[in-house]
Amino acid sequence: MIVIRPLQTLEELHACERLQKEIWGFEDISVVPHHLLLTTIKNGGVLLGAFEGEAMIGFVYGFPGIEQNRVKHCSLMCAVVSERRFQGVGYQLKLKQREAVLAQGIELITWTFDPLVSSNAHFNLHKLGVISNRYERNLYGDMRDRLNAGLETDRLTVEWWIASPRVRRRLDFAGSVPKGDLAALGEVINQTEERDGFLVNRDYSLARTEPKLLLEIPYHWREMREQNMPLVREWRQVTRAIFERYFAQGYYATDFLVFEHLGQKRAFYLLEKSQREALLNVVLT
Repeated sequence: MIVIRPLQTLEELHACERLQKEIWGFEDISVVPHHLLLTTIKNGGVLLGAFEGEAMIGFVYGFPGIEQNRVKHCSLMCAVVSERRFQGVGYQLKLKQREAVLAQGIELITWTFDPLVSSNAHFNLHKLGVISNRYERNLYGDMRDRLNAGLETDRLTVEWWIASPRVRRRLDFAGSVPKGDLAALGEVINQTEERDGFLVNRDYSLARTEPKLLLEIPYHWREMREQNMPLVREWRQVTRAIFERYFAQGYYATDFLVFEHLGQKRAFYLLEKSQREALLNVVLT
């Protein structure tokens, strides 16, 4: 049984330091230290740990911030040890984070993630119901951890409007699968093909105007990073151009869909041209 509760003691904060090293491969200089964790949780921050027995297997951490004169919660880290990933622990942590932030009277949580990591995209957009229209180039510069070394740290900044009808409905159906076939969901921006075992772009358009568009990215991103870094960098440049162009034209990333096709998994962002208010008030099905 997984128990999620606030971290408070110095021993627990030191355990959080150790998990940062284990999960991300952080050097000491990159770890959020226990004294900073302590200061933020004493001043409105939220730090929750996931426990299995006595062992802490994950945590989520964030703190209040201000954007456009509105108070929000900045979620900095959410992580689970490798042997317990993809088993719902991260999802439970985010739900508890949502409860804690709502109790503070805050309705917006923001964070960033690498838009080429398909598992994170699916978790954030499809399961939690975030939206995004902000692409940030090389946001963190050169990072020292093993997951980011050697690649520019482009990120999507996401908005999780935790009290909205959109999010409430999405959380009710977090495990649902996409309905309909690919062609019914939108026009595809980029044409892809398999080459030497990896997905590559053949062509893409920056001039589409349909209200709903699909952007395909590699489903097996980590394998590509390990075996073909030049192709990884090519994907970064292509998706950077696509996101920046369509966000500037009023599109939002609103979902991330995974389909089976000829025995292979294919992964697509759904981009919708809409106003934020309309997206947040829609009742998702």
